[in-house]
Amino acid sequence: MASPDADKGELIRVEDVSFNYGGLPVLKDISFTISAGDFLAILGPNGSGKTTLLRVILGLARPEKGRVFILGKPAETFAGRELIGYVPQKATHFDPLFPASVREVVAMTLRSGRGRESRKAEEAEIRRALDIVGMTGVMDRRIGRLSGGQQQRVFIARAIVRKPRILFLDEPTAGVDAETQDRFYDLLGSLHAEEKITIVLVTHDIGIINKHVTKVACLNQRLVYHGTHDHFCSSGALRELLDGGRHLVSHRH
Repeated sequence: MASPDADKGELIRVEDVSFNYGGLPVLKDISFTISAGDFLAILGPNGSGKTTLLRVILGLARPEKGRVFILGKPAETFAGRELIGYVPQKATHFDPLFPASVREVVAMTLRSGRGRESRKAEEAEIRRALDIVGMTGVMDRRIGRLSGGQQQRVFIARAIVRKPRILFLDEPTAGVDAETQDRFYDLLGSLHAEEKITIVLVTHDIGIINKHVTKVACLNQRLVYHGTHDHFCSSGALRELLDGGRHLVSHRH
């Protein structure tokens, strides 16, 4: 069975997905689509089911009810995993003495060939990914010696080294300062605009939505909003629902 809109630029379709943990509902009847070219922010308070939804989409958890389609194929049988990049929560929170270089971290998702030409091609792919994120100058440095912002860029490089069509990020700026966040979101904007990568960003902080985001999906166990960024920002009723009336949404600038 294929998604009916697989030929219309649709990358992901979530149909009536529900999920429980130990009998407690986490997701209820979630349906929406992600199209090629979207820069989608999935928002909601802590405990709203955002990370669970992401895990279901990525095939890391099976829904109690409903289906997920990736490029028109059921998620459970989808074979093109190289088309999906993923940066998990706390990707940069590891032992600073971890004995791996930046080059080795980026290479982890590649299937290294045995021949000389395969190794040359792999090295070119690694350099290209690090060049996109501005980190070729530290490719031989140990990953644990980099700042948090630099580590973020390396893990983006690792996620895009196989040239995915869609990049998922789960709370990628947790614990970093505002200036680093701004640079990070500018990098994502560049990946979206210049590398033509569809971006899906999961966060609980609706205050970080910025000029790069084009669509918003707002989650609180149920999907309470899915639409354009501009309409979301102008929705007073939705702000009231999410944050008790406090205006935390940053308008485009």
